[in-house]
Amino acid sequence: MELNFSKYADGLIPAIIQDADTRVVLMLGFMNQEAFDKTINTGKVTFYSRTRQTLWTKGETSGNFLNFVDAKVDCDKDTLLIKVHPIGPTCHTGTDTCWAEVNEGDIQLLTKLQSQIDAELQSLSEGSDLTKLMKKGGTNKIAQEVGENALETIIQSTNGSKEKMLEKSSDLLYHFIALLSTKNIRIEDVFSYLKENRLQK
Repeated sequence: MELNFSKYADGLIPAIIQDADTRVVLMLGFMNQEAFDKTINTGKVTFYSRTRQTLWTKGETSGNFLNFVDAKVDCDKDTLLIKVHPIGPTCHTGTDTCWAEVNEGDIQLLTKLQSQIDAELQSLSEGSDLTKLMKKGGTNKIAQEVGENALETIIQSTNGSKEKMLEKSSDLLYHFIALLSTKNIRIEDVFSYLKENRLQK
C-alpha cells in the first residue's frame, strides 16, 4: 500500500476508524509510518499523539482496543480508512463513537432479537408467546406460525394497509428467527449464505 506521509509537514495523515461490521465511523486519529506499521504488525490500531508526540495504541490503558481488520487509502494516498472490530466503547467519554452515536447496524438488531428469543426458548417462562407455541407443538407449531404470518403478509400486500403489512411482516420475521433458533441456525448464517449465493459479485 502506497501512502504519502510526506504531504504534510508533520508527516502525519488522518486515519478514519470504521466498524468493519456496522460501517459506523467510530473516531478520527492520526498516523505516521511507524504508527501504521505497528498497527499492521500487532493487529491493534495505533496512532501518533500530537499532544504527547508519541505513539499510542488505542485501548492500552482502558482495554478498549480497536482490532485491525483492513486498511484502505484514498485516491490522493494521504488519508486512511481503517476497518476494525472494536472492543468496548471507542470514545474516552464512554460512548460507542466520538460523536456519541450508537454503534449498531441492522444485523446487530436481529442478533439481539435472536439472543432474546434463545433466552425465551431456553427458559420457557410462563406468559411467553413462544412458550405457548413450544408447549402446543414445538418446532412444528412455530413453523406453522411462520406459514400463517407469511400468508397474512401476502394478503396485506394486496388488500391491506401499509401499517398492517408492517405488523404482519414483523410477526413473520420474529417467528422465522424463532424457527431458526429451534434448528440451531443463527441469523448471521443466513446473512452469510445470502452474501455468498444471492449477492451479485
